[in-house]
Amino acid sequence: MVYEKKLVDQVSGWLRLFDDGSVDRTWTGPPEVKFMVEPVSQHDDFIDGVATRDVIIDAKSGLGVRIYLPERKPEEEDDDEKLPVVLHFHGGGFCISQADWYMYYHMYTRFARKARAICVSVYLRLAPEHRLPAACDDGYSALLWLRSLAQGESHEPWLEAHADFKRVFLIGDSSGGNLVHEVAARAGKVDLSPLNLAGAIPIHPGFVRSERSKSELEKPESPFLTLDMVDKFLSFALPIGCTKDHPITCPMGAAAPPIGRLALPPMLLCVAEDDLIRDTEMEYYEAMKKANKDVELLINPGVGHSFYLNTVAVDLDPHTGAQAAGLIAGIADFIKKH
Repeated sequence: MVYEKKLVDQVSGWLRLFDDGSVDRTWTGPPEVKFMVEPVSQHDDFIDGVATRDVIIDAKSGLGVRIYLPERKPEEEDDDEKLPVVLHFHGGGFCISQADWYMYYHMYTRFARKARAICVSVYLRLAPEHRLPAACDDGYSALLWLRSLAQGESHEPWLEAHADFKRVFLIGDSSGGNLVHEVAARAGKVDLSPLNLAGAIPIHPGFVRSERSKSELEKPESPFLTLDMVDKFLSFALPIGCTKDHPITCPMGAAAPPIGRLALPPMLLCVAEDDLIRDTEMEYYEAMKKANKDVELLINPGVGHSFYLNTVAVDLDPHTGAQAAGLIAGIADFIKKH
């Protein structure tokens, strides 16, 4: 008799969980947007001013990163000038998405060109197979790998030739924004020299709490964030028995280490006006201000959660396109300042 596995739970379009513990992440949403969640092959040659390369940074665990290198323009800058490094953590509720998906490629090639920065995006382990803090550990491991490059203990030709390890930034979308806070907090407890963590940029971080916020109850849901996605992804990702008040999902809450005691770099918090979880993101901002942390706020009006990753809207809707350009410009300015 052939055993047929049964569907236990699902997040519409994105993920199906079966009774044998297996997970199917085949896209089952509208076929016309499937291209956004398909991988883009690496290319060592410069296409539209950016080259990409996948690198395994830990042979034992298989942890890898994708590097985005912007093309040098000798007429615009000193040939010897090194470029800041932006360590990127992708979103997806800790459960879906990959560093090589088209939606990230579309955003971060553009970002690398505009900010004149090298982007290093981490292939994070996913829940429920790897519950938190697995993704945080991967993000932190990638930062320590950059330190080992700065120390000359590891080798990666692109970064050795072009990276300014005195100007390393963390950036993350959605759940990747949670990783920005967590990895920055861990980094504040160790000596990273000669690397310098110059700043951190959580974009629409997945900061929530057990009790629904006003914006969760009142703001419209979007293709990139529904209440069902918030609840189910976090139930799959958080350690068993934990609630959304866990420090990784609620760093401003009572269960988290007091923000005032953390050694954090300067931070740029990016918020979308119509984000379902805007209110809890603003609670984090207020907690940072109260703790006298160096935090700036960038708000995009009239757009929702992770709007800049919706490549169809960015390309076809003038308002979304303008807000995406404004977001990239604001982040680029923050990097130039630090």
